[in-house]
Amino acid sequence: MPKKQTYSERRWPDNAEFNSLLSKWNASGSAVLLKFVWKGYEVFCEEILSDIDCSQSDEDLERGITQLFEPCIRQVMSGYEPFYVQHGPYERETRKKSPAQPPEYDIAFVWRGNPKIMWPLEAKILKTDSTLAEYVKEVKNNFLTCRYAPFSAEGGMIGYLLNGKPENVFDNIARKLKCTLHDHLEFKQQNHKVSNHQRNIPVGKTYSKSFCCHHILLKVKLR
Repeated sequence: MPKKQTYSERRWPDNAEFNSLLSKWNASGSAVLLKFVWKGYEVFCEEILSDIDCSQSDEDLERGITQLFEPCIRQVMSGYEPFYVQHGPYERETRKKSPAQPPEYDIAFVWRGNPKIMWPLEAKILKTDSTLAEYVKEVKNNFLTCRYAPFSAEGGMIGYLLNGKPENVFDNIARKLKCTLHDHLEFKQQNHKVSNHQRNIPVGKTYSKSFCCHHILLKVKLR
């Protein structure tokens, strides 16, 4: 039996208006969104990390950091952007039939005109600069299969780096994903690289085959 429609699918069907919004979203450029991520990280360092070393806690660390980080991103936004940022939104486009839960993003920028359209960020704890198994799995099994970011040609991975050097992390990501990492022109001074991939598109779907993955390393042990 086919999946039943959700409220959002009924409210915002895949019609000409949807496709028009989608083209604007993919053409708008990710740099605008990612500037808010890096500005939010500055706030996060000042207001959260200055008081506590996150690396000293092992319990629910990844989710805990992300839940604190997302409001810092929201804080640096004006509120008048055509999108908003949200912690833990569901991706219902690629859900399986009920009672399975739909995929859930750690953080996503959501288009106000149609909240089905999201630009996701997934976060992983990196205890060292070589512990990348879960990070790599997230890219391969979710982003490159279109389970994540079906309506976006780009998405991001955030690595919360506890110990080690960012340059070693990037070298290991390139080796494990068998790709080349490039500087982002807007973020050359940040620990920010991009890689380009070809995705496996599900039968009957017209998602973008080309996919740009942003690799963002945030140090969360500052002392």
